[in-house]
Amino acid sequence: MTLPGEFALIARHFRKLAGPGALDLADDAALLDPPPGRQLVLAADAMVAGVHFLPEDPPEEIGRKLLRVNLSDLAAMGAVPLGYLMTTALPPGTPEAWLAGFVAGLAADQAEYGLSVLGGDTVSIPGPTSLSLTILGHVAPGAALRRAGARPGDEIWVSGSIGDGALGLRVLQGKLPADAGGHLARRYRLPQPRLALGQALSGLARAAMDVSDGLVQDLGHLCRAGGCGAVLRADAVPLSPAAAALLAGDPALLPLVLGGGDDYELLFAAPSGEAAEVAARAARAGVPVTRIGAFVEGAPEVQVLDAAGAPLTLPRLGWSHF
Repeated sequence: MTLPGEFALIARHFRKLAGPGALDLADDAALLDPPPGRQLVLAADAMVAGVHFLPEDPPEEIGRKLLRVNLSDLAAMGAVPLGYLMTTALPPGTPEAWLAGFVAGLAADQAEYGLSVLGGDTVSIPGPTSLSLTILGHVAPGAALRRAGARPGDEIWVSGSIGDGALGLRVLQGKLPADAGGHLARRYRLPQPRLALGQALSGLARAAMDVSDGLVQDLGHLCRAGGCGAVLRADAVPLSPAAAALLAGDPALLPLVLGGGDDYELLFAAPSGEAAEVAARAARAGVPVTRIGAFVEGAPEVQVLDAAGAPLTLPRLGWSHF
C-alpha cells in the first residue's frame, strides 16, 4: 500500500530521529516517562525563514539552530534535555535534499546533546518555511533557575561573548566585512547552548535567562522580575576578537553589540562575594563567564555606563518580535 505524501515524508526523513517514546512516529502522540523524582521543564521557540534565519543558510545548520535555541531555554533553567516535539510548515516543492540536510543537522545535535524527537506535525504552506520546536527537559524539584530573584547588590554575570550573533547576521547580509575564519557568521548560525553552565549554577545563581533579544533588553527582564534596577558597564561586556576588531574600527556598532540579540549566552545574577565560586563552577562547566555590572535599588531599569562612568543612551535596547 502506498503511503500518503505526509506519512511517506515522515517515514523517509523524520522517523530516523525518533526515540523510544515516539512510538516510531506511528501514533498520534508520544509516551514519556520522566526520570523519577524530577520536574519537567518545557519551552517552545519558532523560526521563520527571512526572520530568524536566512533562506540560503545551509539546511543542516538551520536544523541545528532550531534545536539549539530551544536547548538554550533549558540551559537558562538549569535543566537536562529529555526530548522534543517539532512542527515543520514547508512550501510545496521543498527539495528532498533540503529535508535530508535539515534532518542530518538535527541528528548530529541529537547525538551531541543526548535527546531525540518524540513527535510533531508536518504541513504544507505557501511560504515562507516556518519551523517550531517544543523542548522537554528535567530538573530536581525546586532547583530550576528562574528570571525572578535578583536583589540589589547582586552581581551581573554573562557567559561567553556578546554581539557575535548580531554582527554575524550583518556579515552574512553583506553589511559588514567577513572576519578571518568566519567566526561571526558561524556564531549567528550555530549558537552554543550553555547547558553545563546552567546546571552548574543551580543553587548559586539567584536569577537567570538566556540572551536572545539583546543583552540590555534581556537584563531589563531580570530587573522587572526582581523589582530592582541594574548598572551595566559597557566596557566590561566580553567580546570575541572578531567583534572587538569590528568595534575598534567602528564604535557606532556598540548599540548593535549590546542590543542586537542572537547571542544565546546565559545572563545571571549571583550574590556579591561569590565571584570565586561562580568562576570555579564555570570552569568546571568549561564556559568562560564575566562580571559586567550590578543590580541596584530603584526602578526596574538598566543604566549603561561607558568606560569613564558616564551614562550611554542607546537608540535601541533589543529585538522585538512585534
